[in-house]
Amino acid sequence: MKQVADCLLDIGAVTLSPKDPYTWASGIKAPIYCDNRLLMSHPQEWEIVIESLISLIHDKYPQVDYIMGTATAGIPHGALIAYRLKLPMGFVRGKAKDHGKGKRIEGEIVKGANCLVIEDLFSTGGSSIEAAKACVEEGFNVLGILSIFTYDLKKGGENFAKSGFDHQSATNLEELLGVAIERKDITEEEGREIFAWKDQLE
Repeated sequence: MKQVADCLLDIGAVTLSPKDPYTWASGIKAPIYCDNRLLMSHPQEWEIVIESLISLIHDKYPQVDYIMGTATAGIPHGALIAYRLKLPMGFVRGKAKDHGKGKRIEGEIVKGANCLVIEDLFSTGGSSIEAAKACVEEGFNVLGILSIFTYDLKKGGENFAKSGFDHQSATNLEELLGVAIERKDITEEEGREIFAWKDQLE
């Protein structure tokens, strides 16, 4: 959705720097960086993004009856979605706690519930898939995994295909670059450079 791409660019949640690439936590040098946590500081843009996600849910996952956020980036978005849809919510930790009850999933376990996992973005999809698997292990029926943004990396597509989990995003790299070029945030040449980076990475 172009409106979501506009919002992410407006608040600097997605920044593009083809000439001076960022270093991701994985060590990958990338001309793009996404930090959707910034949405929490921009309520008007956040509302637009949440409404777009809710529209996707109505379209793709109408039978959902439980929202599960990923810790930590997916929790605030999942909470707003659950509140708007009047659905129960929980969240999945990256790993089980090493104290207390040793939980990995927080919130009530409802076996058989049609669960939708909410993530902030997809790169290779690994952590999102692991979160969904954790839900399945606890008895949830995972309908799919939903994110705000995806880099549309080939590796991510392959991982999701292997996992069997459906996945959807409110906007993607191609759409965002198109919007950025229209806004003159980047030139067409810079847009091509970013596409070339994506192809090279794959």
